[in-house]
Parts: sequence; C-alpha cells; structure tokens
Amino acid sequence: MTPIAKRPADVAIRTVPGHWEGDLIKGARNRSGRRHPGERTTRLVILARRDGMDARSAREGFTKKLLHVPAPLRKTLIYDLGKEMAEHKRLAIRVFFADSYSPWQRGTSENTNGPLRQYLPKGTDLLGYTRRALNAIAHRLNTRPRKCLQFATPLEVYAQLHPHPPVALGT
Repeated sequence: MTPIAKRPADVAIRTVPGHWEGDLIKGARNRSGRRHPGERTTRLVILARRDGMDARSAREGFTKKLLHVPAPLRKTLIYDLGKEMAEHKRLAIRVFFADSYSPWQRGTSENTNGPLRQYLPKGTDLLGYTRRALNAIAHRLNTRPRKCLQFATPLEVYAQLHPHPPVALGT
C-alpha cells in the first residue's frame, strides 16, 4: 500500500489532470454500494456499479469505468483504507491511500457525496440502480456548473483536455 504522502506533488495543486479520488456510497443495511471516482482537476464523476461488497467487485467496477478514460488522464487514484481495495494492485491506475480519519485528503470525493445523495439518498437499496440509471445520474452531476470551475461544468472542462468525451462516464 502506497501512502498519500508519496503521491506526486502536482496532485495536491490540481493543475495536472488525470488524478482521481475514489469513495464508496453504501446502500441500505450496507448490503450494496456504488463507487464514485472523481477527477481532481475537472471534477468529472464516474459512477461504478458493484455486484458485491468485496474487493473483486470493487476492482471490476473500477476497471470497467476507468478503461473508458484515455491513458493520459488515468494517472493516479487516491482512496481510503477500506478492505474493498485489497485488489488495488490489479487496477489499471496507480493507487495511493489516504491516512485514516483524514477525509480532507480526498476533498473531491467528500464534496461529491452531498450532490450524489440527492439522487441516491441514504438508506436506499442501491442494487436496483442499473448502469444506465447510474450513467444518467453521473451525467446530471457532470453537467452541473461548479463554482470552483468558474461555473463551467465538469464535462466542459474535461472536453478542453480531451476532445472526445468518454462513453460510459455519464455522457
């Protein structure tokens, strides 16, 4: 496990795209979950469906979504120390782990949780959400203007970096 202190310095200042943060939204009775990586520079959000709560499901969910991201925009992923990331070395991205009890180290993920909960309220059984439904939610989040982006949307900022918006990222 590589600690967050060893990540490249340019990740912290958000000037170089391709660095992602991940988090898990848990559903009713912690029996279902959805991953949501967010890109730190553009604030682009991906919602990954998981068929289980284990490490294999997490890896497969991330892999399916991140492979739609062009390699130059798939540099690092910052995550917490959850056991669901036990297969992190098999992901197509370098993973760094935030310190325990330090949510500010993944500010993009933490700030995405609020808007995401507008569509996936706490206590909801997340197993009923299809990939199409999750892509629609991601699209709504990615077309919402953000103050931190001078009121541009994450998709607009992403399009400036890469001319072809990725399929299956809520577009």
